[in-house]
Amino acid sequence: MADFVRLTIAWYTENSRDLPWRSTKNPYFIWLSEVILQQTRVDQGRKYYENFTKTYPSVNDLANAAEENVLKLWQGLGYYSRARNLHKTAQIIANDYKGQFPNDYKQILQLKGIGPYTAAAIASFAFDLPHAAVDGNVYRILSRYFGIDLAIDSTAGKKAFQALADSLIPADNAAIYNQAIMEFGALQCTQNNPNCSNCPLFESCDSGRSQLYLQRPVKEKKTKVTKRYFHYFHFESPTGTAIKKRSNEGIWENLYEFPLIETLEKSLDNKLLTDKTIQPVLLFETKHILSHQHIYAHFYRVKQMPASLEYEVVDQLKMHDLPMHRLMEKYFEHISSGK
Repeated sequence: MADFVRLTIAWYTENSRDLPWRSTKNPYFIWLSEVILQQTRVDQGRKYYENFTKTYPSVNDLANAAEENVLKLWQGLGYYSRARNLHKTAQIIANDYKGQFPNDYKQILQLKGIGPYTAAAIASFAFDLPHAAVDGNVYRILSRYFGIDLAIDSTAGKKAFQALADSLIPADNAAIYNQAIMEFGALQCTQNNPNCSNCPLFESCDSGRSQLYLQRPVKEKKTKVTKRYFHYFHFESPTGTAIKKRSNEGIWENLYEFPLIETLEKSLDNKLLTDKTIQPVLLFETKHILSHQHIYAHFYRVKQMPASLEYEVVDQLKMHDLPMHRLMEKYFEHISSGK
C-alpha cells in the first residue's frame, strides 16, 4: 500500500495540470471549485470558477447576492440545485460562522449541499486534515488496482471503499495525495481508455495484469429513465414576450421559461389549450438528456397574448438577462441562427 501512495504522488508531481483552485488554501474558493466541478468537465468548469471568484470574491459577497443573479451566473452548468445550495450555504456561513468557513470535517459535512466527498476535499485541501476524498476517479482506481468487485453503488461497497481510502491517506500529506489519486483517474486510469502501457502502477495492478480494467468498477443499480414531453409557447406581442418563473420544486426551480404544457405523449392535443383562438406554429424540437429523465421539448411561436394565462410580459431583449435553463438557451440559439 505504501508503494501505491508513493507512486501515485510521484506521478502527480510530474503530470498534474495547473488549475487555479490548486494554488490556494482559501476554503471558500476550494468549495466553489468542488461544487462547480460536480458533473462538469474541468475545461468548462474553469471559466465558471473564474467568473464566480471575480463576481463574488468572498463568501459574504456570495451570501449577499440575489439568488436570481447567482442562478444567472450559473446558467449553462445545469443541476441548478447546486447553485441554490451554494447560495444558501454561503448565507449560513456568513450568519452562523461570521463569514469564516468552518475548519472541522463534521461541521463542513453539516452544511447544505455538502456530502462526504466534498467535505473531505475541503478539509484536506484547505486545512490539511487527513480525510480521504472518494469520487468516481478514486472508486475506479481502487477497484482496478486492488481487484475489488463490490458494487460501488451498494451500501457495503461504499463502506468498503471508504475504509480502504481512509487506510491509504497519509496523515502528513493528505492534500497532495487526494489531488494525486483523483488526477490519476482523470488523466491516466480513465474510464474507457486507461493508459496501462505507460502506467507506474501496472506491475502491481490486479486489473492491469488480468485485463479486467473495463469491467471495474462494478455497479448494481440501473437508473430508471422517465420520458417527458414539454410544449413551450413563445407568445409575442408589441408589448413583449410572455415568461414564467418555475416555482415548483425540481431541477429548474426559480428559473424562467415560456408558458408550458406537459403531455404524456409526444403530440400536443389542442384540447389542452384553454384559449381556442391560439394558433401555435412549431419552430423547434430538441431532446435533453438527464441522468434520470429524457425531455422531449417542442417550441411553438404564437403571435398574440392569451388573456387567461398567468405570466409576466417582458421585453424580449431584457429576457436574456433572466436566468434560464438549457432548453430555453437551445431555443434562442436556434432562432438566432436563422435555421
